[in-house]
Amino acid sequence: MSGAKGCEVIVSGKLRAQRAKSMKFKDGYMISSGQPVKEYIDSAVRHVLLRQVNMLDWDPKGKQGPTTPLPDLVTIHPPKEEEFIRPTMVPAEVEVQA
Repeated sequence: MSGAKGCEVIVSGKLRAQRAKSMKFKDGYMISSGQPVKEYIDSAVRHVLLRQVNMLDWDPKGKQGPTTPLPDLVTIHPPKEEEFIRPTMVPAEVEVQA
């Protein structure tokens, strides 16, 4: 609409998680109460179906999921046993003045 002074978009539903949320985006000048809302505000509703998927874990055999792991998979190996070697200390020569 040409000459609009403001806009508000409300997105609601299951966006990123299982629990539904509502996000509001506003810009410009918007009135939201009273009789002028019925006269000056034009509204529209659009419904969008978002895809919902389940992410499978990787399976080396390929029966329960993909055979290749994710590239950012980090494998932490147990630390190697290290033998503690005590450093040898040589006593420093100290000159004592009498």
